[in-house]
Amino acid sequence: MPTLSHTSPYPPPRRRRTATDAASSPSYQLVPHSRVVVKMAWLVATLSLIVIWLASIFKVFFGATSSSKTAVLDHGNKRNVLFVIAHPDDESMFFSPTINYLASNAYNLHMLCFSTGNADGMGSIRKDELHQACAVLRVPLQQLKVLDHPDLQDGFGQVWSHDLLAKIIGEEVGNHDIHTIITFDNYGVSGHCNHRDVHHGVLKFLQTNPERNIKAWELASLNIFRKYSGPIDIWLSILSSKRHPSKAIIVNEQPWKSYEAMAQHLSQWVWFRKLFVSFSSYTYANTLDRINPQPVNT
Repeated sequence: MPTLSHTSPYPPPRRRRTATDAASSPSYQLVPHSRVVVKMAWLVATLSLIVIWLASIFKVFFGATSSSKTAVLDHGNKRNVLFVIAHPDDESMFFSPTINYLASNAYNLHMLCFSTGNADGMGSIRKDELHQACAVLRVPLQQLKVLDHPDLQDGFGQVWSHDLLAKIIGEEVGNHDIHTIITFDNYGVSGHCNHRDVHHGVLKFLQTNPERNIKAWELASLNIFRKYSGPIDIWLSILSSKRHPSKAIIVNEQPWKSYEAMAQHLSQWVWFRKLFVSFSSYTYANTLDRINPQPVNT
């Protein structure tokens, strides 16, 4: 009698995937391989960064040179230099490479600080801290002037008169026979409005007093990647000076002094400023650009 076959209307059950099948799958083998490649890439990048960082530190401590320093310093016997800043701690956070270099080469340093930094009601404390920081940086204390003018108070909402700033700068230049001024550029490194006003005050003074023949330099503001690249930015700054000979690159031969000077500002010495001083390129080098003001039409 013939055997009747029964055909099920449902497909046969799928065989469960085993560990052996998974191990033999090309896609399974690709995943761990890709992870190894990614890990190796990160390792190479990290090691490269460490090597560059160490080479940069070596450059600072054992081979520091100040590119184009003669462009900013070679004024014969004219060695009276005035730093014009906005707040106590600007000198330590931003200008310390230049201050250290000039102090080491027997320049006569003066500093004009336009406020006591009283935005949080600690003006008298911050003024004393600035004196201590200047002692570390070898700026003669009798040549430090800190203002507490009612129209020049610290704060993001405070607008400083450029005419008033120029007038005060002119008085300092005349009283101390200043030959060179060093200050912020138009952006002011951090973008603080007081920094920017100080720049415009210096510019106003130069424009209205061309006969004084004052040399003026501004501290270049860097993009955020260069700003927080620490000593690595030294190489980029030096390369930039090769393309732009008018720039002056001053490498900090004593970067620990920047840290020590900023530590004198105890009221400001919080964790993020400790990180800033450690990783900021302004601790290790300054790029200075010459200010060439256009005369004011009268």
